[in-house]
Amino acid sequence: MDAAVVRQALLIRRVEETLLELFSQGRLNGTVHTCIGQELSAVAFARALVEQDVVVSGHRCHGHFLALTGDLDGLLAEMLGKVTGVCGGIGSSQHLFHQGRFFSNGIQGGMVPVAAGLALARKLRGVPGIGVAFIGDGTLGQGILYETLNLVARWRIPLLIVCEDNRYAQSTPREATLAGTIEARPAAFGIETFVSDTWDWPRLDAQAARSVAHVRATGTPALHVVRTDRLAPHSKGDDTRDAAELDAARARDLLTAHARAHPEQHGQWRAAIDREIRDLLGRIAQEPVLMLEEYHRKPRVSPRLPARRPVLPSSERLVTRLNRCFAELLAEHPEVVLLGEDIVDPYGGAFKVTRGLATAHPDRVLATPISEAAITGLANGLALAGMRPIVEIMFGDFVTLAMDQLINHAAKFHRMYNGQIGCPLILRTPMGGYRGYGPTHSQTLDKFLLGIDTLRVVALNAFTDPAGLYRALLAPGQQDPAIVIENKTLYGARIGDFQEENFIVEETIEPFPLTHIRPLHSAPEVTLVAYGGIASIAAGVLGPLFEQHDLKAELLIPSLLCPLDPRAILEAVERSGSLFVVEEGSAFAAWGAELIATIQERLGRRRPFSAHRIAALPVPIPAPRDLERQVLVEARRIIRDVVAHRP
Repeated sequence: MDAAVVRQALLIRRVEETLLELFSQGRLNGTVHTCIGQELSAVAFARALVEQDVVVSGHRCHGHFLALTGDLDGLLAEMLGKVTGVCGGIGSSQHLFHQGRFFSNGIQGGMVPVAAGLALARKLRGVPGIGVAFIGDGTLGQGILYETLNLVARWRIPLLIVCEDNRYAQSTPREATLAGTIEARPAAFGIETFVSDTWDWPRLDAQAARSVAHVRATGTPALHVVRTDRLAPHSKGDDTRDAAELDAARARDLLTAHARAHPEQHGQWRAAIDREIRDLLGRIAQEPVLMLEEYHRKPRVSPRLPARRPVLPSSERLVTRLNRCFAELLAEHPEVVLLGEDIVDPYGGAFKVTRGLATAHPDRVLATPISEAAITGLANGLALAGMRPIVEIMFGDFVTLAMDQLINHAAKFHRMYNGQIGCPLILRTPMGGYRGYGPTHSQTLDKFLLGIDTLRVVALNAFTDPAGLYRALLAPGQQDPAIVIENKTLYGARIGDFQEENFIVEETIEPFPLTHIRPLHSAPEVTLVAYGGIASIAAGVLGPLFEQHDLKAELLIPSLLCPLDPRAILEAVERSGSLFVVEEGSAFAAWGAELIATIQERLGRRRPFSAHRIAALPVPIPAPRDLERQVLVEARRIIRDVVAHRP
């Protein structure tokens, strides 16, 4: 090994040994996963990469970070929780970012499709560069890895997956959990495989360069297995491995061998590295930490409510408007990419929203396998690379399969990396019942999406132009991901179609309008709030409530569910003294409960009000038409409950 290689590997080792010492002294918070014994793998691949390449890693990422970036100062400051850290101290050990070239996260397997998306963005733009994803052998148990292998092989994405096989998943030996061989896995997808180890540096260096060159030259994926030893515990001090096994691993470690063969030179290099680390730690200790007001940037809210305008009825059906909207967005914005199952022609999606779009834009309307997790992860990578992916999940019920990518990746990237990069993914999905599709194709799962911090949730309704909502989500400056709930019953609806003569229909003039349907000539006595598809059913009861029960009601329909802006609803409830929230899903822990709690906090004792939730029964949605409608919310139930609890 030449001097530069030994010094770089030794630097990584001494940094991580220092981190373990700092942790034992109580100077580090959280955890530390070291790659001690595996350093040469990081060094070998970093030597083969160029500026246009991008690297992602997992929880054992310090070596990859240092080998690629050389930013020792930024890493140490990050580990000590200082504002000068590469992520302002927010991410610490497992969550590192560097100038759009290095990304890490602590979820096993989750970053592999993200790496694929980062590499695909380079391919779509015609930019040279490949993606490299480091994983451990423990990741081979994760299904999302195989979803991604299928995608990158089928789409010929230039991604190199480096599997550092240290034979342990935390403390469990590979033989106890892994069936078959590692090499057989990529072979099943027709992916080229390379094998080397950290005990034979010339072969490792040559094979790393060869595997990188293969991906770069062919534009196709590859997997490189690096046999290695992890000499330190999985994390901090929790090592239960056999002592004889560890002794054998230390004996074949090349850095240990270099120290034996060249004790004076090795000692000098180690002393110089230790001085550098010590000097940096002394200076970093004096640096400030991130303040809460810098991290939690509260949005500014105007005390004045937005102006309003009439909602004009349209002859265009919502599905047609959506289709035209996406056609316009694809034509106007080269960074927009549509992904989803069965969305290309001639099928055009389960509800025909994307019909014709793939014919016009075959390179940016992409039909995916049935792989919701990998699709969403790939879109995360595209978004991190500056593209504007719009993912269709065929049925809202299936969004649960992508929840890790939404919760632990998309919703965290922007703030976890201290605002240095955005992840403006848009995920759209048909949601809800009333179509007889049964228990797994009819659910309203909004409540699970609303609880994801920093994830914006928008619900289409029959009174708001959906094109305006999508354009607002694609506006410059958007940094966080969004989910758009498209109720299945809305696709055939005509936008703004409302036939009651004694009511006026208005919407607020803002990016995500709130629709307000109110009596034309008198003040409302009760306030109803509904969103999405159920809002059309709620609108249909306003006339009967007045004509049959002499009860004047108003209906407010927000399009932006999260973050919640309660101002207009608060003003209405303060006037009427009553609030009925109508939801298609079940009531417990749902949006209606959050709205009522928010209104109560704002009004307090100043204006007591009555609150009621009208929602589906808490059971799986049955397929038979009559039974389904009894489980879900019907117009007659809304009328009955409002009349029974009228002020």
